[in-house]
Amino acid sequence: MPNSNAKFNCNHRGGQEAGRRELVSRSLQSAQHCLEDQDFGTAYAHYLLVLNLAPELKTSVKETFQFTLFKWAEELDSLSRIQDLFNCYEQALELYPNDEVICNSMGEHLFRMGFRDEAAGYFHKAVKLNPDFADAKENFYRVANWLVERWHFIMLNDAKRNLTYLKAIENAVRSGCKSVLDIGTGTGILSMFAKKAGASFVYACELSKTMYELARDVVAANNMERDIKLLHLKSLDIEIPKHIPERVSLVVTETVDAGLFGEGIVESLIHAWEHLLLQPK
Repeated sequence: MPNSNAKFNCNHRGGQEAGRRELVSRSLQSAQHCLEDQDFGTAYAHYLLVLNLAPELKTSVKETFQFTLFKWAEELDSLSRIQDLFNCYEQALELYPNDEVICNSMGEHLFRMGFRDEAAGYFHKAVKLNPDFADAKENFYRVANWLVERWHFIMLNDAKRNLTYLKAIENAVRSGCKSVLDIGTGTGILSMFAKKAGASFVYACELSKTMYELARDVVAANNMERDIKLLHLKSLDIEIPKHIPERVSLVVTETVDAGLFGEGIVESLIHAWEHLLLQPK
């Protein structure tokens, strides 16, 4: 009986495998026929089935799958079926999470729909995956021009202003402030000042996805990615110990232009004082 059961199980598994191969083969044929008929939605569904049943085919069908996805996404966009479009891209990125072409295409749709911050995130990921991907680089620079306010460049080139901030942070750290929170870090310059001044723990939060990614690049370029913890969060949403382990001894921010009211910096500073900053004894 044991030998009989083993033989049955072996035959059953063999039958399942043969059935899988047959279904994959038929689905590939159906997908091809649908493409010839320009029925991109049905072709896309067939490819999803194939890739879920036979992940070993990911490489061989990748380009055709991309073509099908992009054509189907164009139709969904023209029909204003935006949620269906996003669902398709999410499915595609689950199958190909490190595909720069799909990331770039997703970013292009988001940008056209006005979601520029989210688009920048996908363009940035595409460039990270393939630094030589010209389309993604052009898209990222284009959306960055929309999202990075011009005053960032003015401030970064204001040597007197930056030196004043540097000296103030150095004085605070030397007087005993060893943990620092930078609210609205932007490019990360104040966080780097704090770390260079000798702060033991530096945390920085930035709400804009584009500026958060930019800060990560700047911090990494200065070899401080292990020394500064960057949070893609609004300061009002920072929780202890979920995001930072304990209250900090110094809060810094450079949001002192019209954003003093427009960006809610007053509320942020009140929140930092009450919940994130060590209270004087």
